[in-house]
Amino acid sequence: MKKNLKQKIVIIIGVLVVFLYGAFFGFDVPKLGGGEPLLSQLTQHIHLGLDLQGGVHLILQVQVKEAVNTETDNTVARIEQDLKTAKLTFSQVTKPDPAHPEKIRVEGINPTQSSAVQSLLDSKYSSEYDVSSGSDNAVTVTMKPNIEKALDDRTVQNTIEVIRDRVDTLGVSEPVIQQYGLGDNQILVELPGISDLDRVKTLIQSTARLEIHAVVGGPYPDEQAALASVGGALPPDQELVHGSGSMATGSDADSVYVLQRVAIVAGTDFRSADPGTDSNTGQRTVHFTLTNEAGDKFWDYTSANVGHSMAVVLGGRVKEVANIESAIRDSGEIRGSFSQDEVAVLSKMLRTGALPASLNYLEDRTVGASLGSDSIKQGVTAAIVGVLLVMVFMLIYYRGSGINADLALFLNLVILLGFMGFSGATLTLPGIAGVILTIGMGVDSNVLIFERIREEVRAGKAPSAAVDQGFAHAWTTIVDTHVTTIVSALILIIVGNGPVRGFAVTLTFGLLANLFTAVYVSRVIFDTHVNNLKPGELVSI
Repeated sequence: MKKNLKQKIVIIIGVLVVFLYGAFFGFDVPKLGGGEPLLSQLTQHIHLGLDLQGGVHLILQVQVKEAVNTETDNTVARIEQDLKTAKLTFSQVTKPDPAHPEKIRVEGINPTQSSAVQSLLDSKYSSEYDVSSGSDNAVTVTMKPNIEKALDDRTVQNTIEVIRDRVDTLGVSEPVIQQYGLGDNQILVELPGISDLDRVKTLIQSTARLEIHAVVGGPYPDEQAALASVGGALPPDQELVHGSGSMATGSDADSVYVLQRVAIVAGTDFRSADPGTDSNTGQRTVHFTLTNEAGDKFWDYTSANVGHSMAVVLGGRVKEVANIESAIRDSGEIRGSFSQDEVAVLSKMLRTGALPASLNYLEDRTVGASLGSDSIKQGVTAAIVGVLLVMVFMLIYYRGSGINADLALFLNLVILLGFMGFSGATLTLPGIAGVILTIGMGVDSNVLIFERIREEVRAGKAPSAAVDQGFAHAWTTIVDTHVTTIVSALILIIVGNGPVRGFAVTLTFGLLANLFTAVYVSRVIFDTHVNNLKPGELVSI
């Protein structure tokens, strides 16, 4: 009994056309008469990973102690304000040990008010800090270990998000930016197709933390002169900051300023920043806008301090000092002797947000295009040789049915390439290994089916019955082997990273394609062959 296979053949041709389109055009509309070679079209929509096209590989260490230091600086300011509001006597609130920024001491407490101070600090800070009294009229406020750990983790995650935002401005396809599991507070960054390591490091590492501080005094020629201006000892709520260039001093000499330690507004208070040029002086500028909350805070401060100076601090250096002539709310301008690249980078940094902590480079290297080219050549050569050997083996061992297996194998590769083109997935060297493994799994499926058909033919079954029984009995085994392998690959996708994930993605979709080609496509080819057999003729297997 001959089967009507027209509908199934149309489905197979439709799948072939769709995935061929995906491999060469992705979701783009093809340009008529473009003249691009097919290989160029193919590689344009299948992105190559770092190991194939070269790029930048970085391992960064986040200095989480800086985030703790910033957090406790703010807490020091809040404690001072709370004690003053409650009219409780104290001499100073300080962080006595720079190596342990999580510890704060309130000193010089009036003995008659010690219980009131303890009660106030307990009521407002006990959820995040341990508060303990000493015998020296002092109270120690220490950040709780779980709070510090959560702050460390949050700092690393925020750093990853900021780096990702900055890398997006480079137009990198499929970058890898994630926590690096082999060390504490480390981040792995892989940028395929980028060769300028210095540019990447400048873009990523610059904290670009723009802060505006109240100026206590300056400029001074050196730190000794700056310290002399405050009596030789720097108060705990003040800091020395260097500055140079015409923006700060009108010269290139390095100078020192005494600033209030806590910023009036800081990095996360900036909503946007755009490069521009001053129409009068021709200087390059960056126009910034603050968030609503920061704008209100800035208005309150500048309203109360008209006639005083404030300093713009960028990356730990004074960049500009200006007098407050009138109240300012939510926008301002940084101007100076910027180069075009500097003003562009600065505006990007402020738009994407400041890094919550600085970074140290533990490893930085560039994977050359030549290495990527060698990897592609060797990987593709291995894949082609493997496919050809498998095809030849199937033709020799299974005779005419080997053509069936080879056609299914070809369609499997087309579907896999089409999937990568549609999804924009990145092909890595392990991904090529996934392709080769997919070929092996596809052949294995065909072998299971063919051997079962052989057994039915030897048992004297008619060709159509042998084919029916062969697929019916092999189907369960094929599904079992594919499902178990797909589950393993999904685990790799969830917990793996970079090339490991690329391998798992390629393998997963390749196995799904195998199920379609080995069972559905191969069955249609067999049924077509059986329909064309003459009475008494056996399947060529």
